[in-house]
Amino acid sequence: MAVNRRKSKAGRRILAVGAGLATVGALVAAMPAGAGQSDDGGHGTNGKGWGRMVDVQLLSFNDLHGNLEPPTGSSGRLTRLKADGSTELVPDVGGAEYLATHLERAREGHRYSITAAAGDMIGASPLLSGLFHDEPTIEALNAMKLDVSSVGNHEFDEGARELSRIQNGGCHPTEGCFEEGKRFEGAEFPYLTANVTDEKSGKPLLDPYFVWEKDGVRIGFIGVTLEGTANIVSAEGIKGLKFGDEVETINKYAKVLERKGVKSIVALLHEGGLPASGAYNYDCDAPGAGAGISGPIVDIAKNVTPQVDALVTGHTHQAYACTIPDPSGKPRTVTSAASFGRLYTDTTLTYDRRTKDIVRTAVASANHVVTRDVGAHGKITKLINRWKALAAPIANRPVGHIAESIENPIDVYEKPLGNLIADAQLAGLSPADKGGAQLALMNPGGVRAPLTLGDGVVTYGEAYTVQPFTNMMTVVDLTGAQLVTALQQQVSGANLAAPKILQVSKNFTYTLDTTKAGADRIVVDSVRLNGEPLDPSKSYRVAMNEFLTGGGDGFPVLAAGANKLVGASDLDVFIAYLTANSSPAEPLRAPAVGRITVLR
Repeated sequence: MAVNRRKSKAGRRILAVGAGLATVGALVAAMPAGAGQSDDGGHGTNGKGWGRMVDVQLLSFNDLHGNLEPPTGSSGRLTRLKADGSTELVPDVGGAEYLATHLERAREGHRYSITAAAGDMIGASPLLSGLFHDEPTIEALNAMKLDVSSVGNHEFDEGARELSRIQNGGCHPTEGCFEEGKRFEGAEFPYLTANVTDEKSGKPLLDPYFVWEKDGVRIGFIGVTLEGTANIVSAEGIKGLKFGDEVETINKYAKVLERKGVKSIVALLHEGGLPASGAYNYDCDAPGAGAGISGPIVDIAKNVTPQVDALVTGHTHQAYACTIPDPSGKPRTVTSAASFGRLYTDTTLTYDRRTKDIVRTAVASANHVVTRDVGAHGKITKLINRWKALAAPIANRPVGHIAESIENPIDVYEKPLGNLIADAQLAGLSPADKGGAQLALMNPGGVRAPLTLGDGVVTYGEAYTVQPFTNMMTVVDLTGAQLVTALQQQVSGANLAAPKILQVSKNFTYTLDTTKAGADRIVVDSVRLNGEPLDPSKSYRVAMNEFLTGGGDGFPVLAAGANKLVGASDLDVFIAYLTANSSPAEPLRAPAVGRITVLR
């Protein structure tokens, strides 16, 4: 059954990866004709030849989030570390047309090349992809010749059934086919869900692993998403699913692969770390770098079995190519390529044909910038233009005007755009017949892109890119004590290691003391609404999206709200605010910061 899976749907079932576990199988790459003996003494140059040692190129990326068109503002920039230790901005990076060209060029001269991803390819996408339930992005990934991907938490934004459709194809269950006479064919690459299982049967939702093979070189991939996915996606869409421990799952399937004779293994893990520098080219292994990387990936990497030769990670949107010791103390490569298609990682895995394993000491890895000074990939450009034509009547409708870019920086607690969205939610839900909200709370992860000035006109498509989830807004009763607990949960419990600072509406203020630890970082007697201290026993009407109302992002106290009223979607509320509060003559400016006082 050595069929190229890009030529036939049947090719998805070439290698058995646990019969009966899922409907999607794995790829065996077709063996090229005329393969010859290497002339370099047995080590294949750039993976060429039939010598004992061959170099396998692993190209990888993560957290694309449906960014087909070049991302704008801060989302389209990177930070680069200069030789003198200072940093500079690298503008105008990313875009699927350019990512595809860079990947194509990187593969040149490499007989053995695999392209893999670490999740969040879709979800929280700009309108061009999100309006069509991310079918355009899957088409683009197929065109980029992606071989395999783990699932991320955002692959579950529309629930498990929709993820199954994304994998297997078929028209949308309620909106139908988006183009007359065309049926969505689904992903030509396997999505791997080793640690996402049915609570009753214990079977993985989709394939747990995938084996790539060419000329007898075999490399196994195990795909997992973060164990905490259930805390950051809508509960309804994942009902009946269990998200297992990442380390236990990877170790389990590494043994399965070993029993099948696959000794070279890569884990595709949608969980990540935080490098000590935000520069994409920071060397976290450099002498004197100390703890060059921190975060969840460190403990995971230190406990994943030495049978796994490399970890490709994501989720934190950071850039790194580090080594973290495995349980035996041996260095092991751990990589991440930031987000939005701005980088790709090129890793060389030297494969020993005799042992069938990776020579770990020979592994090399580096991140490369997806610049826009290369030719756009024609196939992707054509795809983008096709979908843009379908989206144009909706996407180009003006909904507001701005006088300046309103940013969403990732490195500050209080964000101008977060303030604007919280103000919009308060304005939309404060009328008595809309819920009577007295304040609004917005989760920072729900703000997906900045509002970039451009010509000053904000279109529906740009507003959608900022708020792509279309969460319904709610208003609930919370006591003053519960509100203080919510603020404390920003920096404790599930959010202790990586705080999630809620964006708050105007006239709600408090102090965050970063010199303290855990819940003590919130200065309780500093919390004010309209200048008055909160009354612990008094009820307040609080506007939030349904994700937060369900306790998402590690805020269980918010799920205890009473007297819930469901309103319009967050996107509709945002657009209504932009329209009502801006005009060509009086464009909107960024709200001032200062609602959260930070002590350092």
